Amino acid sequence: MKKSTFVAMILGTIGGILFALGMCMALIPEWDAFWPGVIMGVIGAAVLLTMVLVWRRMENKAPAKLSGKAIGAALIGIAGALLFGVGMCLSMVWSHMVAGIIAGIVGIVVLLCLIPFLKGLK
Repeated sequence: MKKSTFVAMILGTIGGILFALGMCMALIPEWDAFWPGVIMGVIGAAVLLTMVLVWRRMENKAPAKLSGKAIGAALIGIAGALLFGVGMCLSMVWSHMVAGIIAGIVGIVVLLCLIPFLKGLK
């Protein structure tokens, strides 16, 4: 295993755990830890962003260029993930099974649209 991959794995794990724990702290009302959860989530997101920057530097890659296509792909990915998550919440938390399945399928379709958007059709 290359050193850059190992560092990315460690930082990704730490950042992911901090971000997930922060989201749980902020969103589970029984924990009564909204603001500490927000702070921990921001720290986790910062560690994840640092991981990307460190990995790119260790691999001698050029900084990522921000283009319209990259922004569009990120927005499509966010929308698909949110739709998929709303579908899961509708099904499992709020007992709206049919609406949850429909929202989840729409989210999956939106995420699948990323493939032709990024790779193109031949």
